[in-house]
Amino acid sequence: MARRASRNQKTKPELLELEIESIDLEGQGVAHHLGKVFFVHGAITGEQVLAQVVRNKPSYAKAQTIHVLRQSWQRVVPPCPHFDVCGGCSMQHIEPNVQVAIKNRALEDLLQRVGGLKGWQALPPIYGLSEGYRQRARLSARFVEKKGKMLLGFHERSSSFITDMDSCRVLTPAVSALLNPLKNLLTQMSVMRSIPQIELACGAHGVSVMVLRNLAPLVQTDFDLLQQFEARHGVQFWLQPEGPATAAPWRTFVSSEPTAQATDAQLQYCIQPFGINMQFRPTDFTQVNHRMNESLVQRAVELLHIEPFDTVLDLFCGLGNFTLPLATKAQFVMGIEGSETLCERAGQNAKINGLAHKAHFAVQNLFDLSEKGWQQWCLEAQHAGFLRQDAFDKVLIDPPRDGALEVCKGLQELPKALLPKRIVYVSCNPATLARDAALLCHNQQYKLSQAGVVNMFPHTAHVESIAVFERMQ
Repeated sequence: MARRASRNQKTKPELLELEIESIDLEGQGVAHHLGKVFFVHGAITGEQVLAQVVRNKPSYAKAQTIHVLRQSWQRVVPPCPHFDVCGGCSMQHIEPNVQVAIKNRALEDLLQRVGGLKGWQALPPIYGLSEGYRQRARLSARFVEKKGKMLLGFHERSSSFITDMDSCRVLTPAVSALLNPLKNLLTQMSVMRSIPQIELACGAHGVSVMVLRNLAPLVQTDFDLLQQFEARHGVQFWLQPEGPATAAPWRTFVSSEPTAQATDAQLQYCIQPFGINMQFRPTDFTQVNHRMNESLVQRAVELLHIEPFDTVLDLFCGLGNFTLPLATKAQFVMGIEGSETLCERAGQNAKINGLAHKAHFAVQNLFDLSEKGWQQWCLEAQHAGFLRQDAFDKVLIDPPRDGALEVCKGLQELPKALLPKRIVYVSCNPATLARDAALLCHNQQYKLSQAGVVNMFPHTAHVESIAVFERMQ
């Protein structure tokens, strides 16, 4: 009988020469070998690479580029020393403009293959800085006994391990420079083993907040260290002992300190073309790239072709990121959001910006329209005195990654006379956009007229996009 191989016996890694045919949505090179698909990290279309197989399944395999045998002109030297280890970026080895082209091609492919759509006009891609753009991030923290040091950074690629980062090219330079001081701070705290993450949020006028997820209460010496760090580096610390709703400035956890409202500056970001200032908490959802968000909002408003007497519905409105700029152009905008807390803050932002008379917000789970739907929203707006007709003129949809399936199904049930004339759909997942676009277009209610990408996350495979749907006559 043949003897089984010892569990401790290391098998020789499988090395293959592969011709890279394309790049997938994760930024991996795609190759075929002996009837199997290979997804190759670190490879680019047109290259020939020597790759090591790291996972072998019956229908596909994953591999890591070991050596580039024939190099593409699209390849550049990754600017970050942590590339190939850190999971935060997957495309730094590709020239930034080519990254945008790859994302645009991915969007086109999904709209054609999944949505069955063609003939739309390609919008010029929106892109900006490829470094120092992230004004939001969630960094993992862990004290590693064997190394005797604190690690702070993004997770390693396809791993639960934390990248040992001293800097980060995509974080704002001011925050990147604080990674080592933050590690030193955590190491001095009594709760250094009970802080698994730090959530970073940067606002306008140099205000930065760092939310420590603390699994154990802090003692006075910890508070002293936070105060010293704030004074030295010009940041603010919040604590989050449980869920996001418990997050608050650290002073609120010390009975002898004044309230946070009296001592902490307010986070805000600006949407300058519309004169809007949006206030937010560091745990609220906002876009990670404020400059790109400004460009995205401006394009969305332009694509909706707002007239002064238009009424607009903004679905998945959040803090009012699109609602308030739309309200500066339209007669009335109604925002729908699943979070009551975000709706309240959206209403507050409307008051701060002098738009409360033109923007109304309502709470509803948009993944379940069994209680309310399109016609009910119209009735609610009519009863509030904001809508004097049976339908909204224009609609903006900005869903999370799961898309807006129920919303699009609800549109299918409306009589044609009640359909909005124009829909702008902002997507963070081109696959669900393609699925929803098929629902809107295949029953001849709408046609997809324009679509394009927004490079919100340079150096990553994340594809943000925007699409325009026009009602069929």
